Amino acid sequence: MLISDTIRYVGVLDKDIDLFEGQYKVPAGVSYNSYVILDDKIAIMDTVDATKEQEWLENLSNTLSGRTPDYLVIAHLEPDHSGSIQAIAALYPDMKLVMSTKALAMLPQFVDASLSARTLAMKEGDILDLGRHHLHFVMAPMVHWPEVMVAYEDAEKVLFSADAFGTFGLEKEPQAWLPEARRYFLNIVGKYGGPVQTLLKKAAGLDIAKICPLHGPVLDENLGFYLEKYQTWSTYAPEEKGVLVVYGSLHGNTAFAAQKLANMLKEAGENVVVADVARDDMAGILANAFRFDRMVLASSTYDGSFFPKMEDFLLHLKAKSYQKRTVSLIENGSWAPQAIKRMSAYLEGMADIKILPTTLSIKTKLKPEQESILSAMAEELKNA
Repeated sequence: MLISDTIRYVGVLDKDIDLFEGQYKVPAGVSYNSYVILDDKIAIMDTVDATKEQEWLENLSNTLSGRTPDYLVIAHLEPDHSGSIQAIAALYPDMKLVMSTKALAMLPQFVDASLSARTLAMKEGDILDLGRHHLHFVMAPMVHWPEVMVAYEDAEKVLFSADAFGTFGLEKEPQAWLPEARRYFLNIVGKYGGPVQTLLKKAAGLDIAKICPLHGPVLDENLGFYLEKYQTWSTYAPEEKGVLVVYGSLHGNTAFAAQKLANMLKEAGENVVVADVARDDMAGILANAFRFDRMVLASSTYDGSFFPKMEDFLLHLKAKSYQKRTVSLIENGSWAPQAIKRMSAYLEGMADIKILPTTLSIKTKLKPEQESILSAMAEELKNA
C-alpha cells in the first residue's frame, strides 16, 4: 500500500486471532501496522506481532528492494508491535533502534539485552533527519503505556500516532469506522482520557494531512471527524442522547421488565439500545454505555448480591472511568431483593453519576400494577 511515493505500508491483517489482548472479540480481525519511509536514510516505523512475522518480513523485503534500513522507530513496546524486533534486528545488524527513554529502560523485557547497545533514545522535540523527511518526536505517556511516543513527519505532514486513532478491522469510511473505533478506544485507551487530551493539544499545533496508527486504516480524509470523536471520548462526554438498557436475567422475568421499559422509551421517541449482559459482547456494551448519556441497569438478585455478569460489567465500567451519566435501576428477587442496593454501591464509587429516584423492585414477575412504575421511570429518564 502506498501512503505516498516515499512512505509505504508494510503491515499485516491478522484474521486468525479470535480475542485481542486475550479478551476483546475481533470478528473482522486486527491489523498490525508498520510503515517504511524511503529517503537518503530509511526508517521502519514499528514491527508486528510475532505470529505474523514472516508475512511482515516478506512485505518489508519487497518494499526495501535490496536497500538496508538505517533505523527502526519503536513507538510502543506492547508485544503486538514489538514482537518482530528481534528478527529484524538480526537481519540488519547495523540498524539503529529509535525509541523513548522510557522504552529504552523497558526494552530488555521484550528483546535480548544485547540490542540495548544499538539504541537511540528520544525525548520531546528531538528530530531524526532522514534527508527530505524529518521525524519530530512527541512523547505520549499513558496513551496507553508509559513508554509511548508518536512521530510527526514534516515533509508530507504525516502523524505516526501509535495506538491513538487505532481500531479493530480495517473499515475506513467514518460511519463504518466508528463502532469498532469506539469499542477499541473505550475498552483499551479509554481509562487514560487525561493523557489523550494532552496528546490532542500537542497535535492541534501540527499541520496534519494523514494519520498512520498502529491498528486500522490510514486516515487521510475527514480528519476533523476523527479528532472530534477523540475529543468527546477522552473527556468522557456523552457522544449522543440515548438510553442503554442493560439486563441480567436468570429466568427471563427481569429481561421482560427491561424490554418493556425499553419499548416505552422508544415510543416516547428515545434512541434505545438493549443489551443482555450474559450474552452480548461485554466490550460492545461498555462502548454503548459511554456512547449514550443515560443507562438503565436491570438485574436479578443472586446469592445475596446481584447477577454476576452485571457485577462484571460494573467492574469494567469503573476500571474504564465511567462518569458523567444518569442511571435508573431495576431489581428482581423472589424473597430478598438486593440488586439495587449492590448496584448503587458500585455506581456511587464512580464520578458524577446521578442515580434517578424512581426504582422498580420485582418479586419474581412484573405485576400489572407495577407497570405504572415503569411508565414513571420512562418519563423520568426522558426528562433527565
